[in-house]
Amino acid sequence: MKITKIGFAAALLAAPLWLISCGAGGKKDKVGIAMPTKSSLRWISDGNNMVKAVEAKGYQTDLQYADDDIPNQLSQIENMVTKGAKALVIASIDGTTLSKVLQSAADAKIKVIAYDRLIKGTPNVDYYATFDNFQVGVLQAQSIEQELGLKEGKGPFNIELFGGSPDDNNAFFFYDGAMSVLQPYIDSKKLVVQSGQLGMKTVGTLRWDPATAQSRMDNILSAYYTNKRLHAVLSPYDGLSIGILSSLKGVGYGKPDMPMPAVSGQDCEIPSIKSIIAGEQRSTIFKDTRELAKVAANMVDATLKGATPEVNDTKTYNNGIKVVPSYLLKPVLVDKTNYKQVLIDSGYYKAEQLQ
Repeated sequence: MKITKIGFAAALLAAPLWLISCGAGGKKDKVGIAMPTKSSLRWISDGNNMVKAVEAKGYQTDLQYADDDIPNQLSQIENMVTKGAKALVIASIDGTTLSKVLQSAADAKIKVIAYDRLIKGTPNVDYYATFDNFQVGVLQAQSIEQELGLKEGKGPFNIELFGGSPDDNNAFFFYDGAMSVLQPYIDSKKLVVQSGQLGMKTVGTLRWDPATAQSRMDNILSAYYTNKRLHAVLSPYDGLSIGILSSLKGVGYGKPDMPMPAVSGQDCEIPSIKSIIAGEQRSTIFKDTRELAKVAANMVDATLKGATPEVNDTKTYNNGIKVVPSYLLKPVLVDKTNYKQVLIDSGYYKAEQLQ
């Protein structure tokens, strides 16, 4: 076949783009996506959104869920490295356990994006896509502050505190953000923690397990609230909130003469939105995983093309070895007054899903 000068020039111009997204033989580069679990609806959405966003950039994807099992996630990532992934997007179960496998990825010149959860203790993480996690905690606490009228000087009120999983770096940001609002009220005795349980070492909930949160709430209620009313519960995640609410219902909360405490949450999971509509859970936090997936996919695309991804934070997220360049999205407080606007009008949920 005869190639004209014009056709040859066009081919040269097109070649770099073709080479960027395709490997030998015209195959698209593969991106490994490691998610922690399917036990949370949130992570299922994250996985689906990541596949959609990455494939829209012209890459193949390999999505794996690890069932909250650390060795399983390590094995999955090792397999992605062995099978020739060009980039990895990792939402870690425990961000301190990946150093060895990520060294293998670095040796193979594989780019690594930490997704929502910071990967710690390794230089081999290139970028971090997440939300402003400190602000998540601030918003959770502010919902309690508003419900109780603390700014107006009301009180004292009783509150109990729940933290996220101690092996998830985000859990500390959530807790610290919340305590930046709540601690002054605790110091002034406007808020009283009857159990005396404070600090992530005490209030953390391993693996974000709802059953663990429910059991701890049962114990707190029986030990400290047989003759006292509980007015608020700081909960960092909707799954924990549902367990906490079940415990509260079990001792009579949720009736006209014994209203539910103000219980916070996060992730806008459907059971919690229904609970908010029913007047049980006070609030949750919307983290639009569609937008987070786009940010992570853009990071993948830029790094594989030899470009620098967009970031908006180069100071906050020190993983113990390096400060990981990050892009932080803004969380949104959701309650009974705005859930339709935030969740339904944006297309995140359909109205019938919340009925």
